[in-house]
Amino acid sequence: MNFLNIEYFIAAAEELNFTKAAKRLYISPQSLSTHIAKLEAELGVELFNRTRPMSLTYAGKTLVERANEMLDMKRQTEKELCDIKSFHRGELSIGISHTRGRVVLPEVLPVFHERFPNIELKLIEGNTHQLDSAFISGDIDLMIGMLPFSVEDVESIELCSEDILIIVPDKIIKMIFPDTYEEIKERLQRAVDFELLQSFPFLMMNTSNRVRTIADEMLASYKIKPKIILETENIETLLALCCRGMGITFYPEMFISKSCFHNWNLDGINIYPVEYNKTHGTLGVGYHKKRYMSKAAVEFIKILKTVI
Repeated sequence: MNFLNIEYFIAAAEELNFTKAAKRLYISPQSLSTHIAKLEAELGVELFNRTRPMSLTYAGKTLVERANEMLDMKRQTEKELCDIKSFHRGELSIGISHTRGRVVLPEVLPVFHERFPNIELKLIEGNTHQLDSAFISGDIDLMIGMLPFSVEDVESIELCSEDILIIVPDKIIKMIFPDTYEEIKERLQRAVDFELLQSFPFLMMNTSNRVRTIADEMLASYKIKPKIILETENIETLLALCCRGMGITFYPEMFISKSCFHNWNLDGINIYPVEYNKTHGTLGVGYHKKRYMSKAAVEFIKILKTVI
């Protein structure tokens, strides 16, 4: 069975329109139709109902599932053969969230590239759902994120612990408690009391973010409905506004320890640990335990464990 025909079939199955699929493949619709016809003749079945709108036959739907498995096996085999040959070239795809990637990747990628300059690096950045889908389909070799991973057949390696902290500017404490500022600040330094903070203005990540999910759950456990004055998906915006005294916020410890935090003036900024079970997490890297693991992936993990 010709892999090119399989790849063309998958494109046509996804688009359900030969013209659109051909455009995506940079070939003519007639050429695509010829490839599909050859595949149908080889298999002895029709793969498409050529109606308007076009649809897959039962045989076509079955082949879509098997075709993706075949192409995934082809990619794994090519990686293995490339390793056997010399390890002088190859590809490594890494999945990570946009936010975490901005902190982790500048620490790791330059080191890896310096040691293995002929390994092509491919980044897939997205939210948890997008990364899980890419991992399952084989588009990601390694996935970096908080443990445990939710996908099946993933082998995970712990990298480091990570806590979620709360950032409270002096300006906000003085605004809410002008007469007892020093006393309140001393109490917060001993232990974060959310009953004290419930009247503070909160700056939050959007609801799809992991830190926001944990913060919402924690506040709910204290029966506190926070006064949220702003939500954002940009963690740097959140930090900048907090440092300017607009509100208080929850922030991952790793991000505070990295250089991105050093851009802001921390005078009058208080950073407190939070005692709640889910604010204590572990960052890890995962790989598919049923797929071939390339030498590039093994070396990348070694560097990750050293640097992170």
